[in-house]
Amino acid sequence: MAAQSASEAFPVGKTTAGIFTRLAGALLLAMAVVNLIQAGTNGQSLLILDPLLSIPLRLAGLTVGCMELVVALVCLLGKRTGLQATLIAWLMTNFAVYRIGLLWQGSHTQWGCLGNPLDKLQLVSGAADPGMYFIFGSLLIGGYVSVFWLWLGESFLGRKRKEQGESFKMTCSSCGVHIRFARQNLGQKIPCPKCRTTIILRKPDLLKMACFFCKEHIEFPSHAIGEKMPCPHCKMDITLKEKT
Repeated sequence: MAAQSASEAFPVGKTTAGIFTRLAGALLLAMAVVNLIQAGTNGQSLLILDPLLSIPLRLAGLTVGCMELVVALVCLLGKRTGLQATLIAWLMTNFAVYRIGLLWQGSHTQWGCLGNPLDKLQLVSGAADPGMYFIFGSLLIGGYVSVFWLWLGESFLGRKRKEQGESFKMTCSSCGVHIRFARQNLGQKIPCPKCRTTIILRKPDLLKMACFFCKEHIEFPSHAIGEKMPCPHCKMDITLKEKT
């Protein structure tokens, strides 16, 4: 029941991750436009060196704007949710490291090349900085949560597909016919396709016998009884029998 619930929850989580990447893409696009417009103005402040990167704020702003634009376009136009979430997490991690560097240098009210688009809005005094922290924090956490959820879901579905593709063979205890069945059918009761005796599908246990020639032990599945094969030790041809 738990496995079934997990497999049903993954498509829902994947859809949620897709919605998040689209919203993040729209937000990053707006931030990219603001940064690129600001970097293209003739303000003298743009000639000042970035406090952390030591390059002109104009160049740093153009770089940040282009990064935001590329990630935004991938999120809005692409179809690979995992790649989109990874790019968002990567971009926000770089921004977080940069912001921590500014705080370390004592720039508590400056955002450097990241800018603060909320400063241009008519907000309550002091609300722009918390707003930017909220936006960056939401994108950072949402990116990593989406990446983790998608990885977990793909890993789970991969194991399920592998298990469903695995099959076993067993021998009917009444007539000896070989029966092949899928892993998910383990434990089911079915009529033997030959003698119609009710049997329970079980994982075949390995049988053991000693080679007639070298006396070394050989293990083999029950459905291989009666088959001829070369002994893995002495290479002599032997017939597999149910005998220890």
